[in-house]
Amino acid sequence: MLLEPKSKLVMIGDSITDCERARPRGEGLFGGIGKGYVSLVDALLTAAYPENGIRVVNMGTSGNTVRDLKDRWQTDVLDLKPDWLSIMIGINDVWRQYDLPAQTEQHVLIEEYEETLDELVARTRPQLQGLVLMTPFYLEPNEADPMRAAMDRYGAVVKKIADKHDARFVDTQAAFNRVLAHIYPATLAWDRVHPNMSGHAVLARAFLQAIGYDYNRGL
Repeated sequence: MLLEPKSKLVMIGDSITDCERARPRGEGLFGGIGKGYVSLVDALLTAAYPENGIRVVNMGTSGNTVRDLKDRWQTDVLDLKPDWLSIMIGINDVWRQYDLPAQTEQHVLIEEYEETLDELVARTRPQLQGLVLMTPFYLEPNEADPMRAAMDRYGAVVKKIADKHDARFVDTQAAFNRVLAHIYPATLAWDRVHPNMSGHAVLARAFLQAIGYDYNRGL
């Protein structure tokens, strides 16, 4: 497993990462772990590697785009001095183009998305032991669906940046596609974006696979 003992893992993103994390003293400080894939990652790391004392910090914020991440990057990433960082962002960057088509000021087009994410990663990568980049996703099996096709293009940008900066890459759409081959999308998310616990388990498993997690450890 790639995370060394006493590592601090910061996981940042939008509402999928946030998932009701507690904010007892404000967003910029350590809050609760939330109720989604971050909490599952934390629980499974503790269960299999209790002696390693890995600290998981959830810095997701609902509604965020990569623009918002840039605005809070200093306080919510750099100031926390993570050993490992996980980023999953892009769903709102795409979604606002479809659910709020007239509000173009909220749209983060793919050129801005790539430039901003690459800038944040380049700025942070030298300080990290490891970096995980997770794609955005849309729980729609039809690849020709406009929003699904757009999400795939943004996911390809994440892959490009991961390759450029020696990051672990997590294709969350591919992980969901395997499940969607057998069950209807609404079984995982009523709006095809915000997953239930089964959907969060898909995300957690994909993340843990990327860091070399051993499910058989201690059994």
